[in-house]
Amino acid sequence: MIVDDDPVALDLLREVLSKESYEVASALSAEEAISQGIENIFDVIITDVRMGEKDGMDVLRSFKKTSPETAVIMITAFGSIDTAIEAIREGAFDYISKPFKLEEIKITVRRALEQRRLLRENQYYRQELLEKYQFKNVIGRTPQMFQVYKTIARVADTKSTILLYGERGTGKELVARSIHYNSQRSDRPFVTVDCASLVETLMESELFGHVRGAFTGALQAKRGLFEEADGGTLFLDEVGNLSLSTQAKLLRFLQEYEIKRVGGTENIKVDVRVIAATNQFLEPLVKSGNFREDLFDRLNVVPISLPPLREKKEDIPLLIIHFLQKSSEENRKQISYISPEALDILTQYSWPGNVRELRHTIERAVVLSTQPIILPEDLPKKMLEEVKGEEIQFPEELLPLREVERRYVLKVLRETKGNKKKASEILGIDRTTLYRILEKG
Repeated sequence: MIVDDDPVALDLLREVLSKESYEVASALSAEEAISQGIENIFDVIITDVRMGEKDGMDVLRSFKKTSPETAVIMITAFGSIDTAIEAIREGAFDYISKPFKLEEIKITVRRALEQRRLLRENQYYRQELLEKYQFKNVIGRTPQMFQVYKTIARVADTKSTILLYGERGTGKELVARSIHYNSQRSDRPFVTVDCASLVETLMESELFGHVRGAFTGALQAKRGLFEEADGGTLFLDEVGNLSLSTQAKLLRFLQEYEIKRVGGTENIKVDVRVIAATNQFLEPLVKSGNFREDLFDRLNVVPISLPPLREKKEDIPLLIIHFLQKSSEENRKQISYISPEALDILTQYSWPGNVRELRHTIERAVVLSTQPIILPEDLPKKMLEEVKGEEIQFPEELLPLREVERRYVLKVLRETKGNKKKASEILGIDRTTLYRILEKG
């Protein structure tokens, strides 16, 4: 937006910047500019300093308060070092004196936009993240994980939408980040959305933004997360929790690559790659009418399934070594070993929280241990109890082994509420053997 009470100067700048393919708004007073700032979102403001009752400094202060990410460029014919210093101190991006060269304006606007982009992206600590999310940090050597690696390598540099399946804690976000940071989008934002935590009434506003007055409390316009992710990747975690109305808007984006803010009429083009994730299969939600079939088809272009930790126990020692080294470095501890007994307990544990639970367990053990080695006593009590189990209570009378076997099978069936499939898994036998033992009784 250009702000100047001189219509000639205003029209000149508007024409010059429009030819540079910028979308340009204008205001003939500070009051009008401040009002437009409530209704719209601006990347850059170019404002004259000396105007009417309110001046360019008022414009600067207003935008620094309501839209601190907006870059404000000050222009004045009354060049004063004091005014310049005051403007810069209060957050102005730059200060240009009249008469100015149009090329200087163009360069300053480009610099302002580039700085704004870098400031947004620096929130993500680019270099640190590039190192953190290299493929080597996705740990595992099982056949299931090799299949995951191959798929990641094939899709990283495409624009294809990806749907990650896996239980909570299996590393879906880690895989999504690895895809992003190994793609041509790695220098642009990676934005995460936890769809399960979004309040349904504000879900669309968070994702797509809103215009002023779109709903109660919408006192000024706001960009959504799709716009924040422009040029990069938007990771939609637990996508099955999206409302049907939000699903319709997401589908429209995947078809047209444009969005519309809540309450708005303008179509906004955004270049965003979508990676979605779910801890439940979406097909049952499609059948029940809670998830759109056409959206499912759009999201499920490249499905990747991440196995739970209990199905890839061969990877547990590798993960332990990785987390042990990392936690020791982060917590400045000299712990680089784990005892065979502790390793055996961690390998046998069922890991309902998957890799995330393992990471937290190792971190806790590192923080609490007073030895240079992780011992069983450094592990959570629940793990020790599960692996060691309760002491088996034998019947007081002496019975044939067959009868002891049958009674224990019946106990397991009672504990599983008659679920023969689950009982067979606990006993480590197939259902045919289970039926045979019961028939003997």
